[in-house]
Amino acid sequence: MNQVRTIGDILVATGRLSQDDAARIVERQRADKVQFGDAALALKVLTKDDIDFALSKQFDYAYLSDQDDTVSHELVAAYKPFSRVGENLRAVRSQLMLRWFNTDPAHKVIAIVSPGSGEGRNFIAANLAIVFAQQGERTLLIDADLRAKPARAQNPLFKLGKSAGLSGILANRAGLEVAQLVPGLPGLAVLPAGATPPNPQELLGRPAFGALLRMASQQFDVIIIDTPAGTEFADAEVTAARAGAALLVARKNKSLVPQANQLARRLQDSGVALVGSVLNDA
Repeated sequence: MNQVRTIGDILVATGRLSQDDAARIVERQRADKVQFGDAALALKVLTKDDIDFALSKQFDYAYLSDQDDTVSHELVAAYKPFSRVGENLRAVRSQLMLRWFNTDPAHKVIAIVSPGSGEGRNFIAANLAIVFAQQGERTLLIDADLRAKPARAQNPLFKLGKSAGLSGILANRAGLEVAQLVPGLPGLAVLPAGATPPNPQELLGRPAFGALLRMASQQFDVIIIDTPAGTEFADAEVTAARAGAALLVARKNKSLVPQANQLARRLQDSGVALVGSVLNDA
């Protein structure tokens, strides 16, 4: 049986704590009969971030340190999983598990939609993918916004390299192997949109998209699909119909209620299960 490393062992091994300070904390811990973390905070030797980091290692909960520039710091779930935003994202994850993913073994795919641009759809999709991976789910994030330039899609968030991406797969020029693993976040892979095609809606409507999702469902537990603005293009409806379910994102003081309601009705008329909605107040 593997011996569980203590918080002190983890912090010393990662250079966040010296052996001398670790000994001081243990002495204070025994004297006050408190937990290691409480003793360290009382001595002001460690910060709460240090304690959270060590606990994440103990419980195999992956997240990135502030000094790590693997992905964009806009991915709050990767850098600040214990923040208010991180807690809210986990609450959304729990609701999606209860309302969709856990209701049927075949329910593995969900589309993230919103009526307009600039409402946080990319942000929500990316961070939800991270919190699902942190839960231990093999997670694939698909960027199906074939209208956006790579600099405005998931590429800058995850600092992805060039790839044939989704458009390449749908054009029969590549396979699922072009999905890119995210360093430091085990279990998470991202399939970028790829080159911007002249016929995005037609590509998404091809049987190849359905075949891709069926193949991905054999390799992943959760598949999250980012989409373009729902009221500007029909791509989001096509994608959501393939997924079978959608999460509607709206932004405070930006999204128009009539547009959001119209998109919701169109999705439901297409047989899409509208699993829930998120009000992005950022």
